Amino acid sequence: MSKKTKNIIICISGRGSNMAAIVKESQSGILKNFAKVQLVYSNNSEAAGLKFAKDQGLQTKCISSKGKKRAEYNQLMLDFFLKQEFDCIVLAGYMRILSNDFVKAFSGKIINIHPADTNEHKGLDAYNWAFENGLKETKITVHHVDEGVDTGTIIEQKKIDISSAKTLEEVEQIGLKVEHQFYSEVLLKLFNSNT
Repeated sequence: MSKKTKNIIICISGRGSNMAAIVKESQSGILKNFAKVQLVYSNNSEAAGLKFAKDQGLQTKCISSKGKKRAEYNQLMLDFFLKQEFDCIVLAGYMRILSNDFVKAFSGKIINIHPADTNEHKGLDAYNWAFENGLKETKITVHHVDEGVDTGTIIEQKKIDISSAKTLEEVEQIGLKVEHQFYSEVLLKLFNSNT
């Protein structure tokens, strides 16, 4: 029995390097025939990743959060997503906390990647946290999203050796290289296990 290709919406706020990696894998890599990027969504009209997505011929949508009250923006985002048909929302550098209503509406369908062990560090600046604490290794975590910040069920983690990094930039380079491959690998396992 063949698996159904999963339609995914990727949410970004900036350059979208993880999104670009997933798009590439879905077009000609390990996610081909398993995932189709239906839409790239952003809360930031100046996100560099939106231009990349458009250049790839992908549908994009931006609802700018700039100047909007949190409740107003959250409602606009929820209303838009409720009109879409998709299998999974993939957060890839999406820098806003999703509202409880949004998470409840799409429970079990939202995945995030976090550049630390979520048991040890939640929230922003995870690579900086690892660097400032002089860690020799850290972990990348892919997890389901719940109402908390980086508190959802862990799907898979991968250790990364950062002992050779002398600067925060080097830590980030090492980590992002792993993220770009690991995220697609975890999505493949997830989509392959669900018919």
